[in-house]
Parts: sequence; C-alpha cells; structure tokens
Amino acid sequence: MDWIQAAAVPETFFTVWANLFGLGGARKGQRALIHGGTSGIGTTALMLCQEFGIQAFATAGSADKCAAIAKLGAEPINYREQAFAEVIAKQTDGKGVNVILDIMGASYLNNNLKALGMDGHLVILGFLGGGKANDVDLLTILGKRAVITGSLLRARTREEKAEIAEQLREHVWPVLSAGRCLPIIDQVYAYTDAAQAHARMEGGDHIGKIVLRVE
Repeated sequence: MDWIQAAAVPETFFTVWANLFGLGGARKGQRALIHGGTSGIGTTALMLCQEFGIQAFATAGSADKCAAIAKLGAEPINYREQAFAEVIAKQTDGKGVNVILDIMGASYLNNNLKALGMDGHLVILGFLGGGKANDVDLLTILGKRAVITGSLLRARTREEKAEIAEQLREHVWPVLSAGRCLPIIDQVYAYTDAAQAHARMEGGDHIGKIVLRVE
C-alpha cells in the first residue's frame, strides 16, 4: 500500500466497519445493500463484503458505475432504470437483505424498508434525499422487527474510535497487508487544486476515493 492509498483508509474503513459490521451486524452468509456503491465508502463496503462472504447488492446511476460494482463482486442496480426494492425481492426470493447502508435518507426510507429482511438493520449515514421523512411505513417496521439507526463517525469519542481501530487491526489489517481490499483511488489532486477535487466529487462521476496530495 502506498501513501495515497493509506490516506484513503481511515475515513472509509472506519465508517464501513463501524456501521456495516458494527451497528449492522453483517456476517458471513448474509446479504447487504449498499447505496452509492461507487463512492469511497461504497467501494470499501463492497470489497469487505466480498472478503468476508457477504452477498452484496449496490445502487448506482450509470452503466459505467454498475460495471465497476460488478467487478467488485456485487450485484449492481441502476436506480435510474430499476426499482431497487423490486430487484432485491426478486434476487432474494422475497427474503430481503440483512443490512442496508443508506446515504439518501427520507427519499429512500420506505423502499429501504421493503428491501429489508426480517430482523434487518437499516443504517443511515446521510440524507442526500432529505432529512425529514413523511408517511413512514410503521407497519413494515413492526412486522419485520426492523432496526433503524443513524451514525456519524465524527461524533464518536476518542475511546470509541480507538475500539474501531483495534477491530480493524485485528480483522482488516491482515487483509490489507496481503494486498486485498486496497482503497480504490479515483483521482489525486494537489492540495492547491482542492476546488477541482470538490468539483469532481460534486459532479458525481467518480469511482472510489478522491485524494488531496500535500507536498
């Protein structure tokens, strides 16, 4: 692993481990749905799903991004052309997924509940689709015994972050040391070109992490 890849590790791997495997309880033999599958967090989640024997589905908005998801061993869902809850129902024989990592929030909430299986965990990491949900399907939450939780890495204490780091050292560091699940880097920009990096991110065409190089 080079320094560029190392710089891309902390935020993404801490977030994925704490939420997919921690709050979400994902484990071998289960199924996960990752929204924003080609983001830094998305690609990391898909690689770790592949590594730890979790069947993964992921949403994206273009053919190129869906192709990238497929290369990571996951089932791509083009949200512009397919209803992800319907795809999940078909691909899992109606059983749904065990864990969902969601970055959309309100606009995806009820469809996420449809895609969730019994005793499933919906972990909300962002709200690009709105922070306030109306007409929430409480009956589905009750019927599926669903757990809905939110998470922010920055709000965790130093002790909590240290615990996540220790879990990563035990479970993920050996994988990285073996050259697997290395961060996918979209582009590297000079620190003075930070505005261009932000523009690249806001454009939504990136696959993996965007890194600023500090000379």
